[in-house]
Amino acid sequence: MEKEHLKIFDECRNQLGVATREEVHRIGYWHEAFHCWFVSEEQGTNYIYLQLRSDTKKDYPNLFDITAAGHLLANETVQDGVREIKEEVGIDVPFQELVPLGVIDYCVIRENFIDRELANVFLYKSDKTFDDFILQEEEVSGIVKVELNDFIDLWLGERETIKLKGFKINIDRNKILIDEYVGKSEFVPHQISFYKTVIKKIKEHIK
Repeated sequence: MEKEHLKIFDECRNQLGVATREEVHRIGYWHEAFHCWFVSEEQGTNYIYLQLRSDTKKDYPNLFDITAAGHLLANETVQDGVREIKEEVGIDVPFQELVPLGVIDYCVIRENFIDRELANVFLYKSDKTFDDFILQEEEVSGIVKVELNDFIDLWLGERETIKLKGFKINIDRNKILIDEYVGKSEFVPHQISFYKTVIKKIKEHIK
């Protein structure tokens, strides 16, 4: 995976060339990603779905994150990004059913790891149930949902914890129910401004 080749860009989104994934995160090149947030309406309440990253992931293991997301490879278009949804959570979603939320850039810098992403962000209005998700277990170990308003309140600083419900796959490949309260520390540390921008754009498309 570290040898995957990604397109790299400057701060003005001009393509500079191609680099390996390892180089991208070591040197800190801007690169493209595909993000898809699932939302649903159930009995008049809007929910947002989150994945639980596998505890074997090199980056951000065992933290909650975007429903499905990943890098766009050097030979891929944005439309090809739908493969991430199928690969990670096992659901076929036609690209034309996605609601585009724009390209959002963000940067996270940790020791020996620089993540500068140009994220092509999409919304999927889903009617799926938990039984429909088939997880790529080396990448994703669980799926949960949370009331959208609670998720918004968490990132706007209006509440400390939110209640998640869903499931995870344990080491014996059994499905274990999740029903717990979590705070921001249990999420991938995208910038707060990134979460706020995503929230603003989702709200524009949700009744």
